[in-house]
Amino acid sequence: LQQTFCDNVNNYTKTSCTTLLHTPASLNMSNKYEIKPYASDSDDSGDEDADIDVDKLEPLEAGPGEHKLQYTYCLWFGKKGSHRAAEYDKSLHFVGRCASVEQWWSLYCHLIKPTSLKPYRRLHLFKSGIKPMWEDPSNSKGGKWVIRLKKSKIDRAWENVCMAMLGEQFLVGSEICGVVLCTQYPEDVLSVWNRTATDTVSTNRIRDTLRRILNLPQSQHIEYKPHGDSLKFVPA
Repeated sequence: LQQTFCDNVNNYTKTSCTTLLHTPASLNMSNKYEIKPYASDSDDSGDEDADIDVDKLEPLEAGPGEHKLQYTYCLWFGKKGSHRAAEYDKSLHFVGRCASVEQWWSLYCHLIKPTSLKPYRRLHLFKSGIKPMWEDPSNSKGGKWVIRLKKSKIDRAWENVCMAMLGEQFLVGSEICGVVLCTQYPEDVLSVWNRTATDTVSTNRIRDTLRRILNLPQSQHIEYKPHGDSLKFVPA
């Protein structure tokens, strides 16, 4: 699957992605959040509007002739805010989802680059059925590898980590939950979330894969943070 995904990705250059921008019928997206906060990243991101109930969406399938992914993934957008679960949940906005290589590129090419986002914006690409929150049952006993990167490297790093997850390059089965990009200053932060913080075999394999796909030197610091440590400080 990994090699098949990589081969298929190579067939979808930026030129072909631009073509996909003109085929809205092929998109499985919320047009509201595709255009409003993600194309312009305005401070008015539509927080006051009703959002999509992802749990009520029909299952997504790969289209005829498309290259199916092992899992369906959902993309979310958010801004830094309260750590309270209810308030944080409201700050998350569903962008779209993908079940095939073609659907992923169709979705990805509608997004502005991370370097064009304002500070303290977040992009979350997670497996369908898992919300990008510590409190989600799939995340509560897990953790995340955290990498700080210069802004000059974040666009390519985000793309590479997303493709590695979609193509099952981490080789840890269902352990991977999703990836998160957080724009900060002066550096940005990438993190990969997994289900089981105590599974050292999987967590070490994720770390080593991150170093490989991002071509990180051994001197580059990567930190693992169990979600349980963060949950201790969440306000009641």
